[in-house]
Amino acid sequence: MSVGERIERTLLASFEASRGPSCPPRLDEAVRYAIFPGGARLRPTICLAVAEACGDDRPEVSNAAAAAIELLHCASLVHDDLPCFDDSPLRRGRPSVHRAFGERLAVLTGDALIVLAFSALTRGARQAPERLAGLVEIVAASVGMPRGIAAGQAWECEPTVNLSDYQQLKTGALFAAATAAGAAAAGKNPEPWRALGEQIGSAYQVVDDILDVTGDSEQLGKPIGQDEARGHPSSVREMGLDGARRHFESVMAGVFDMIPPCPGSERLKQRIAKESSKFLPSALAEHAA
Repeated sequence: MSVGERIERTLLASFEASRGPSCPPRLDEAVRYAIFPGGARLRPTICLAVAEACGDDRPEVSNAAAAAIELLHCASLVHDDLPCFDDSPLRRGRPSVHRAFGERLAVLTGDALIVLAFSALTRGARQAPERLAGLVEIVAASVGMPRGIAAGQAWECEPTVNLSDYQQLKTGALFAAATAAGAAAAGKNPEPWRALGEQIGSAYQVVDDILDVTGDSEQLGKPIGQDEARGHPSSVREMGLDGARRHFESVMAGVFDMIPPCPGSERLKQRIAKESSKFLPSALAEHAA
């Protein structure tokens, strides 16, 4: 079974386990809408790639960790698109959840996805309870305070913000969780793996900033020009377009050096290069290679 199939099957099983006759039908529909079809599934793919590099002796546990991280990512997108934040009309090439189902239901959908993520994690890791506590701690830290995506989003509400801190929390936190959780799911020490996820997250955020200026909304499936319009911190706003491109090159140059020693390190390098190519604009892809 491919990595993509593992992710989709686990996400579907997690969603189906949350359903019931007493669930409001439109909430059920909105949660499905927020999960399927997904985007690139970069974070869960990286999680499973790290687990495989570390041995992946309990694939049901790594599947659950990957699904939990993706569900939290989906929740963050639903909340990020709300009128009180970015008020984005599009996500993944179709109306955002609040445009399709209304603002109140979008808030509840994001909340439900957060709970679903932890349900998926505990359900999948019940066969290896000795690993569950560490995984819950990793995943919870990536979404809450003081260094999770909620804290990253909250920096948009402050009068001043350090760009590095903002990007590390809003974007890097879930990528760091993906690499750390992948190792922990395979029974390995997660701490040496965090820096790899943070580096990948930094590269992804710089690309996202560049695409917000140079990208095509139809290809990206979301509006462009949001950082400038809403005054969000951005690599391009702070460094200029050329400076952001140079920063991206610098970040990507250090990614492979941060892979800790493991049995599958060479295959992991290939997987990271392949997945990175999915979010690189053509102007930057040659530098990543």
